Amino acid sequence: MSGYYDDRLSGERLRTCYELAPPRIRQYLEAEIRFVAERLKDAGLALELGCGYGRVLRGIAGVVSQAVGCDTSRRSLLLARSYTKPHRNIGVVLTDATRTGFRSGVFDTVFCVQNGISAFGVDPGQLVSEALRVTRLGGRVLFSSYSPRIWEERLAWFRLQAKAGLLGEIDEDRTGDGTIVCKDGFRAGTVTREEFAQLFERVGVRPELREVDESSLFCVATK
Repeated sequence: MSGYYDDRLSGERLRTCYELAPPRIRQYLEAEIRFVAERLKDAGLALELGCGYGRVLRGIAGVVSQAVGCDTSRRSLLLARSYTKPHRNIGVVLTDATRTGFRSGVFDTVFCVQNGISAFGVDPGQLVSEALRVTRLGGRVLFSSYSPRIWEERLAWFRLQAKAGLLGEIDEDRTGDGTIVCKDGFRAGTVTREEFAQLFERVGVRPELREVDESSLFCVATK
């Protein structure tokens, strides 16, 4: 799926997806950024896995000392550099979120939001392991997925994206139970409370699970 975000859903096309968001989805996106920002106030160096065009990085720039975003899309990162340019404490780098290349224990906080853990189409276990590897002892890792409470609004938003030609046509027969499937191969599921708990327990970490704004499910873990 990372190829989908590298080619079809990157740069200005990705930004347009968020510009199409209806009011309830905008509320969800803003609540998600606020939740992350509140947990970055004491962080020295933060890393965002899958930063896209810099939407979240710009949203947390005022509270974090320094943040780096990584992504596999050159097109998205070019836009991210422009989008976050006023903030000198923000940087971006081209790299795979499951193999970042950073030294172990270098970040105070690592976060991956907006359902990246499912939408990236990578092994969630590898993503969690890499996030923990590059986080210092005592540092925090944050992941988020969708709450089932916002399913109808989320599906309506993705239908708008498909109608605008940003995604393929929704495969209505295969879409449901928290998973959206498009006829061009795009697929984005969700991660449940139980799945988050199992992912972190495999690496010996007990996470805190919190629903935010009845729209996102956050998994927060201290290394």
